This record gives sequence, C-alpha cells and structure tokens, in this order.
Amino acid sequence: MDKRIVFTGGGSAGHVMANLVLIPKLIQQGWQVQYIGSSHGIEKQLISGLDDVAYYSVSTGKLRRYFDWDNVKDLFKVVKGIAQSYKLMRKLKPDVVFSGGGFVEVPVVIGAALNRIPIIIRETDVTLGLANKLSLPFAKKICTTFPETEKEIGSKKSIYIGSIVRESLKDGDPARGLALCQFTKEKPVLLIMGGSQGAERINEIVRTCLNKLLKDFFIVHICGKGKVDSSIQLKGYQQFEYVNEELADLMAMADMVVSRAGSNSIFECLALQKPMLLIPLSNGASRGDQILNAQSFMNSGYAEILFQEDLNRDTFINAAYHLFKYREKYINNMASYEDEKGTQMAMNLIEEMVI
Repeated sequence: MDKRIVFTGGGSAGHVMANLVLIPKLIQQGWQVQYIGSSHGIEKQLISGLDDVAYYSVSTGKLRRYFDWDNVKDLFKVVKGIAQSYKLMRKLKPDVVFSGGGFVEVPVVIGAALNRIPIIIRETDVTLGLANKLSLPFAKKICTTFPETEKEIGSKKSIYIGSIVRESLKDGDPARGLALCQFTKEKPVLLIMGGSQGAERINEIVRTCLNKLLKDFFIVHICGKGKVDSSIQLKGYQQFEYVNEELADLMAMADMVVSRAGSNSIFECLALQKPMLLIPLSNGASRGDQILNAQSFMNSGYAEILFQEDLNRDTFINAAYHLFKYREKYINNMASYEDEKGTQMAMNLIEEMVI
C-alpha cells in the first residue's frame, strides 16, 4: 500500500522551502503527497507548480503576541480551520503530517492530532515561534535548525537536524552570473539581498555608499518588489526586484553577501560558503528571532553582524571592507558544516513515523 503524507506550513516562503525540498524526494520514493495551506497564502502559489501534489485550503488566522481585537476574529477562523482539517484528515488518511511552520500549521496539526496521526514540526529559528509553541504538545517530533533550539526546548521530542537547503542552489554558474550582470573578473562581487521585509533601510544605506564601494567591488543588489531605483545607472552596479532561477548563478558569482538574518537565507549562504554581513531586523520589526539567528552565526564563526540601530553609511562601508579582508577565515569555518545532513535526517524521521 502507498505511503501517504500531508505537508503544511506557510505564511512566508521560508516556511515552505524545506517542504519543497522534501516533496520531490518522497514522490520519487513512491509516497502520495498532499498539501494543506491557506486559500491565499504564498504556500498555495509555490505548491501550485508541483503537478503531483493535491492542494487543499483551510481557514486560518494570524495569532498575535499582543492584544488586538483581530485575535478574537482570527480565533474563530482557526477553530473553523481545525474542523476543516479534521475532516480532510479522515478523507486523506495520511500516515504522517510534516509542517514547515507558520500560523497555517496550527489548525492542520490539531486536526491531525484529533485523528491520531503522527506529526513532525520544524522550527527554522533559534527560538520557537508562537505557532510551534501551540503545535508542540500535539507533535511527535520537532526538528530544530539551530543546536541552541534543541537545548531550549529540553524535550525528548526535540531533535537537531540542521538546515534543509535547496539543492538547485548548488548548480549555480559564476560565469552565467557575471554575464547576467555584465560584470568581469576584475573585482570581487558583493551581493546585497535586502529581503521582502525591511528592505528599505538597507537599500537606502547601500545607495549612499555606491560611489565608494564601486571603486573596489562589483555590486548586485536585490532590492525587493517595487524598490528598484531606475534613476541610478552606474557601471558595475546591477539592481533586481527579485530573482528566481538566476539566484543560484548570482550566489555562485558572489564573493560575499549582505543579508537580513532570516534562517533560510543565511543557511543557504552557509551551504555555499559565502562570507556574510548580517543586518538582522530589530526587535521592533520582529520577535527578535533574526537577532538570535545572526548571533548564533557570529558565535559559530560564519558571519559578522551590523545591528540595524548602528546602520549608517560609514558603519556599512567599514563592515563591508572588514568582511572582505577576513573572508578566508569565514570560508574556512564554514567548510566543516554538513549541509546535506538535515534533509536526510528529515527523510529518516518521516519514514520512522510509518514503521
């Protein structure tokens, strides 16, 4: 009899990426795969490109850590989603449920638990997000990306597996990246990824530094949707709103990377051994997870940090040149990281739930 799995997770691309890595591998092994997400979330958009995966929508709501009247309305949405998930589980009869995280997981996890279906959840950051805190009592296992998280949870349910990285990123060709950006090998390449959230501050500072940095670097700048400044036309500087397939080539070309400190992005840079200058979102713009992610990478010798409150033209320029000067140290530190371990450990856990 075919083995069946339901995936969930969404709200941001980071909560879907690990699922996108695991799904093709399981299909190749003969698993039947379904996905349960929200009706309008990014997870639906990303999963729609997979022909062999049926997608089901349930009601979901955002769970906030502060008082808001929308919490009351969203609570009813979650309850409705639990009822929908419960019925879907009885229909789909999965052997296991795997969640990549995000608020959409909560009704799906509870619906699965009510049907006594084993559940694996995954935490991408150093500390548990609210959705995973709510889901943990119903889960058989929680996979952690950072070793610190396993210690924080302090439960037999917790298992440190590390990152689950897209293998396609390793297929990048630096020559294609140089051709795309019309760069040469004369100077090192600085890749700046502003991110979708909080990109404006990084973009603003970068543009004040261009005349200085372009003397020594080629710069490729991923600015975010609608954030390209077409008035800037400088030799050696290329802007993109966002990139898809081209990202692998741009990463392969880059000598170092400036980024926020979202878990997926920084682990992809780690897998590719790219020295990083991390500018985490401040506590006011997030729950502080990016700061902890960045500090973990700094403590491991993988990256340098420039905090948002210290970010200005001079500090950014100094940090960029300092990172370049010591780039070999970071590359050497990253060489020992086993980036393929996480994917295989997740696959093994899924199999164990069926045995």
